[in-house]
Amino acid sequence: MSADILVVYKKNFEAVHDRAMDQIQADLEHLVETRGIRAEFTAREKVRHSDFIGRDLVIVVGGDGTLTSIAHNVGADIPVMGVNSHPRRDDPAGSFGFFMGSDPENFAKDVVMALDGGAIDNDLPRLQAEIVTTSGNRIKCDPALNDLLVSNTHQYQPSHYRLQRDSDGMNGDIDVVQHSSGCLFSTFVGQGAWYRNICDMEGQTFPRSQIDSNYLFVSRELDGDQRRPGEYMAWTAEPTVITSDMHRGYVVSDGWDETHFIRGATITISMNGPRLHLLTFRERIIDKLSHWLES
Repeated sequence: MSADILVVYKKNFEAVHDRAMDQIQADLEHLVETRGIRAEFTAREKVRHSDFIGRDLVIVVGGDGTLTSIAHNVGADIPVMGVNSHPRRDDPAGSFGFFMGSDPENFAKDVVMALDGGAIDNDLPRLQAEIVTTSGNRIKCDPALNDLLVSNTHQYQPSHYRLQRDSDGMNGDIDVVQHSSGCLFSTFVGQGAWYRNICDMEGQTFPRSQIDSNYLFVSRELDGDQRRPGEYMAWTAEPTVITSDMHRGYVVSDGWDETHFIRGATITISMNGPRLHLLTFRERIIDKLSHWLES
């Protein structure tokens, strides 16, 4: 059975990356000849959402940043395969590649496993924010695999907003006005990207049954006397509603695309984003994070 594959790569002109691309292209050309697949290559800087429509497999070549920047375009119906073009095991200056399940050395056999249904399908939840403007327009922001920031566009100015969340079983209803450096939200798998660097969570673990439904929340640099449970930090499945009292604010998904809003807009953050089917081949993503799961 033939397959329609899109390969998206970062364009950085590094020799190690060029060698990886040469290997991947050669392996795919072999499959074009032997299995009749169709493979199209495009640089990350040129890719558009329409490029992903109808694909049977998306292959992302680069590192975690390349994958998170591309994954926003991919819906829940298309599997994604990450190929670490510069693995750290081969070079201390390389990419850790947390989400990258393959590498140039293993690509030839891994892509066949992906096409034949033998890969590990990591069904990963994603955060998403919906902005309702003062005129009633609804805007869905890009889904976030790692984290999502809501803050003043001028980071040197405080973020003023109203924070609301229904009772989640651990904390009661929340309805407060806050002045902070903005709110950071993180999925379970994304907490190591930024969240744990700004929030003291040493030793905290989570129930395995909640990692698909719950997310992490923190009000960045909130005054100490306002750091109450659920208002400063939370692990919750309930949507968080932020009403802006900022002249200009934005939502930033995974550190990439920015969606702007103004005073009076409401931003609802939840785990209702489209899920990502990320393929790996030797280890599940969740197995890398077993030390953060309750035993």
